[in-house]
Amino acid sequence: MSLFIQADLRLASISRIPSVVTSDEFDILTLLQAVWRQRKLIVICSLFFGVIGALFAYTVTPEYEVSTILRPAALNELDALNRSEIYSLPPSTALIRVGAALDSYETRLGYFRSNPDLQAAFTRPGYTAEQAFEDFNRNALKLVQPDPKKADLLSAYIGFQMRYPEGVRGHDVLNELVNYAIENERRQVSDDLKIIIGNRLKEVDAKLVAARADYDATKESNIAELLESDSLSRALLQDELKALRVQLKQRREDRISVLDEAINIARSLGLKKPSTPSSMADSEASGNVIRTEVNNQQIPLYFMGTDALEAERQVLRKRRSDDFADPRIAQIRRELSLLISNRQVEVLRKRENEEIFLKGVEPLRAERIRLENISTDLSQLRLVSIDRFAVEPVNPVAPQKLLWIALGLILGAGIGLFLAILRNAVHTRRGSQTQSAAKPHSVAADARSSLPAL
Repeated sequence: MSLFIQADLRLASISRIPSVVTSDEFDILTLLQAVWRQRKLIVICSLFFGVIGALFAYTVTPEYEVSTILRPAALNELDALNRSEIYSLPPSTALIRVGAALDSYETRLGYFRSNPDLQAAFTRPGYTAEQAFEDFNRNALKLVQPDPKKADLLSAYIGFQMRYPEGVRGHDVLNELVNYAIENERRQVSDDLKIIIGNRLKEVDAKLVAARADYDATKESNIAELLESDSLSRALLQDELKALRVQLKQRREDRISVLDEAINIARSLGLKKPSTPSSMADSEASGNVIRTEVNNQQIPLYFMGTDALEAERQVLRKRRSDDFADPRIAQIRRELSLLISNRQVEVLRKRENEEIFLKGVEPLRAERIRLENISTDLSQLRLVSIDRFAVEPVNPVAPQKLLWIALGLILGAGIGLFLAILRNAVHTRRGSQTQSAAKPHSVAADARSSLPAL
């Protein structure tokens, strides 16, 4: 019974002990007080990281940045090239070509290989020449173009930037790279112009060769026609001459036959010498008749007498040629003599400078002379206008010392604040655990003291 009474008293005493209430609410004021008490820690962390930022800012190799701006050249700079009528290069196109050359991997590689100082500046330990160029090409150079939607003739430009470490004369490198690209593009335009002019000259020469071939063919055709005409005329004349000789020979033979008959008649009449019909009249009637016949017709050939007729026949039989008997034969011989040589053919064959006889080639010759007089030396040609050259910068773009120091201070302050809050939380937790461990002992002691002695 006494045991139950003691237990009830103990419970009653314990119920009289005030309960400890834990709150998870964040006490801003207490936190600020705790942070302020540890302000030295925050300042030390901020200064420590500020010093680290300053050391980084002052020990890292500074990087500088330079830029240049290219704009389209004036119209008069490219006027001579465009007026050649074989190559067209507007200023805007020339600017685009130079920009493409600056952005070209081949152009940058060629300039990088030609500049030993640039190779030494970008070659790091363990880097090959190709890796050094990749670093230079990827990180150092940047091509800037205007917004295509807003670009017009007044705002058209191409910007070129270069970022480089300290120890490199970046402004000289960038200007030389721009000049290298412009020179390469100028050389390319010159080579293109030479090729186009060469092709045009070949085309003009081919047309001139065709004109000469046509002239030679026409000349040979004319000579052939003339010779053919002469041959035909000669053949016709020879045929005519042959026919006339046959005709004259037949006429001579016919004359001999006629003379034979007349000689026979004259012999039968006893006419040896030439006589007339009147001398043969035996009577008046017969004479009258004969005179009537003489008046109405020619005197027959046999009245010439046998002597004259035989003499003529003898001469005709001894004749070797009858050409003189017809004047046409002499004329034919004259014409054949003229056909022995054709002077027009001789003149055509003896032409020395046949170029002057070519027809329709005057424009081709003029075009050839014009093409030959086009200058392919474009060393003075301005493809673009350099609106702003790269100049040596005054301050580096990286690292920004004040920014790194400020970032170090801010980072250090943040880390110090975090450490202060963490330390405060640890101290608070330890204090709570100590109080929790001390309270059960004090409660038990109070309970024991409050129990009556049995």
